[in-house]
Amino acid sequence: MIARDGDRALVSGRITMAEAASLLEEGRALAVDGPLIFDLSGVTDTDSSALAVLFGWLREANQSNRRLDFSNAPAGLLSLAEVYGVDDLLSQH
Repeated sequence: MIARDGDRALVSGRITMAEAASLLEEGRALAVDGPLIFDLSGVTDTDSSALAVLFGWLREANQSNRRLDFSNAPAGLLSLAEVYGVDDLLSQH
């Protein structure tokens, strides 16, 4: 689930294979509306599909020439990103 709060998108719950497609679409709709920070502090569980979701949001923002950042990524997600060598793409604010 994603709730918009000004320039922040508050992501909560799980980002796993079961939720990936719906969260991808939900976040894409927000990523075209201007500068945005996806706050991941409410995320409770992730798997490798979470990276695909986040990069899908980034791709959408880039195609729309919008800035998108991430904050408060869970440690497990940061560890996955490091394993895959993409941790530098998850800027933390």
